[in-house]
Amino acid sequence: MADVSVTWLGHGSFRIDSPGGKRIYLDPWLEGNPTCPKSELEPERCDIVAVTHGHFDHVDAVAKIAERFEPPIVAIHELAQWLGNQGVPGGADNGMGMGGTQEIDGISFTLTRSVHSSSTPDGAYAGDAAGFVIGFENGTKLYASGDTDVFGDMELIRRLHAPETAILSIGDHYTMGPAGAEVALELLGVRKCIPAHWGTFPLLTGTSAALRELAPDVEVFELKPGQAVTV
Repeated sequence: MADVSVTWLGHGSFRIDSPGGKRIYLDPWLEGNPTCPKSELEPERCDIVAVTHGHFDHVDAVAKIAERFEPPIVAIHELAQWLGNQGVPGGADNGMGMGGTQEIDGISFTLTRSVHSSSTPDGAYAGDAAGFVIGFENGTKLYASGDTDVFGDMELIRRLHAPETAILSIGDHYTMGPAGAEVALELLGVRKCIPAHWGTFPLLTGTSAALRELAPDVEVFELKPGQAVTV
């Protein structure tokens, strides 16, 4: 079976293609995202959307994608309810709680902690910010941290789920920077890392190059927006 393909769309947004051919959009912020390539502004298809929290730079494109493709939307319960109340097709159907797991089209999504805030663009309560452990059809497990600081329970994610690859926020200011991400890699025990939430604005000073220097034993992918890597 094929590998998992992860395409960085800039900032904290990703397009993930599963070994079984399913396409997942993670925290899609497309139009308005200054680093999203023009070729990625109009999705060709979408089978699942996964959203870590309610901030605009993670939910902005969810409604547009849902209206076109009507995919299941995986999010914490309160955010899912808000999406449903906004008239997003299927927005409230797949809400879940922290630590829970659900399977959609052969792909599992486990909701994990995140040390961050969460509210919707209109200021509504969006539940806790979260991350995901995504389990694919070929057995690959990918941890997507969402926006977060490093926290000790990342070791529990390692013990419970043993992901091989981590998408980690590294930009600093709003999330952990490279130094925090290096500790996160140690706690998670992963050997592959895809940096996220960096390079969008001058305020986000963390870089993948800095993380690579701090974590020489980990394969840190220095992607440009629009580039993909297989894991």
